[in-house]
Amino acid sequence: MRQSSALSPEEKQMHKFEQRRDRFELFDRMDSPALNITFTLELPDFRPWCKAPGLPPFHVMLRSVLRSALAIENFRYRIFEGEVICIDRLIPSFTVTNQNHDLNFALFDWADDLCEFVARSQAARDEAATMLGMNQKYRQMTPREAKNQVFVTCIPWLDFTSIQHPTASLASPDIPSLAWGRFRDAPNGMLHLPFSVQAHHGFVDGYHIHLLGQQIATELAQVIG
Repeated sequence: MRQSSALSPEEKQMHKFEQRRDRFELFDRMDSPALNITFTLELPDFRPWCKAPGLPPFHVMLRSVLRSALAIENFRYRIFEGEVICIDRLIPSFTVTNQNHDLNFALFDWADDLCEFVARSQAARDEAATMLGMNQKYRQMTPREAKNQVFVTCIPWLDFTSIQHPTASLASPDIPSLAWGRFRDAPNGMLHLPFSVQAHHGFVDGYHIHLLGQQIATELAQVIG
């Protein structure tokens, strides 16, 4: 058998997963293998930076969150046709409300450039917000394409302390669900907000959620320079 250093990038990803397959099998046998943690996320206050280029903080935050989820391999594991896979791209999506204050879903194509990402995100928000019925774009994805998602919601009115995310199947919460709430000013130019992560415990432990929080702060620090 080849050494890990000689493996292709795809093989390295799955080689790393194999090291925790016994944990995956333990939690995957449970009625609900979901790990759900809500914590106070501390970030550099990027809101003043957003004012000059006129970029809405939510969409800048969304990009940083999704880039962070891609950067941490454990958040890229999924279950497809009974096998564990590792995705290498994301289809950005998030919840919005329409004029009736009913929930809808916004989806758009990824863009690496910050301004283009924000423009696409805003356009998707505006489109979904004008719909009275449910946005059906997600139904156009194949089952494999649907795995290239992270479910995102923002609840800016609430400083919540816990949240329970819905799952299509209680036994297979393999697509992570992320949520954040109301921003709060913190000392020394920092920002506090409630942040929730739900993920398959066979893939993600509390340590990886800690890494995700650190990575989001790093991404935003890089944005504001």
